[in-house]
Amino acid sequence: MAMAAARKVIVYGGKGALGTKCVELFKSKNWWVASIDFTSNEDASANILVKTSESFTEQAEQVTAEVDRLLGEQKVDVIICVAGGWAGGSAKAKSLYKNADLMWKQSMWTSTISSHLATKYLKDGGLLTLTGASAALGGTPGMVGYGMAKAAVHQLCRSLAGENSGLPSGSSTLAILPVTLDTPMNRKSMPNADFSSWTPLEFVAETFYKWTDKATRPASGSLIQLKTTGNKTELIPAQL
Repeated sequence: MAMAAARKVIVYGGKGALGTKCVELFKSKNWWVASIDFTSNEDASANILVKTSESFTEQAEQVTAEVDRLLGEQKVDVIICVAGGWAGGSAKAKSLYKNADLMWKQSMWTSTISSHLATKYLKDGGLLTLTGASAALGGTPGMVGYGMAKAAVHQLCRSLAGENSGLPSGSSTLAILPVTLDTPMNRKSMPNADFSSWTPLEFVAETFYKWTDKATRPASGSLIQLKTTGNKTELIPAQL
């Protein structure tokens, strides 16, 4: 069971590049941290291992049941969903069906599960963060599946901020919209890119931590673009 005294956070995607940074940072602040992912994060206080499934309802019910067993009647202060991935391809691509399916699983399955977990286990006044994409504010003809999935995350974020969304009283839902995150995988796949325009993972994790203070949060439902230029990152609310 979770420790009763410490502040608590669930990191969905806690073994990925950004998720690992989030686990590290919150642990360094003496938080109890649960990681949800396909593999364990040894730095986390607790791990929930997701079982691979072609059924959304099956995977969602498995994760929800595992969280219930872990937390019982306890609540968490924050739920951070940083699970996701990228795949390209136009509507003509042979990989369209496969990649669209993968993007939906990686972004929308995880975001939907995180949202439901927030209705059950987030404290009043708590924080839920989702991960969208700056590119999905417009058309994404060269990465159709990715754009559709991330645009759906944006819609979900705005819906959760509305009345009768099911989230706890006074809670906030925010989505980050990166352009490119400075991950080892991105550096490997784009070795000649301008890294000074990529957003450091530490900055994102620190932003989440700052938002745990309700006074520092943007309005619930905000889509916050992460714009990095010359190694300096700005948080810019999307104007829809």
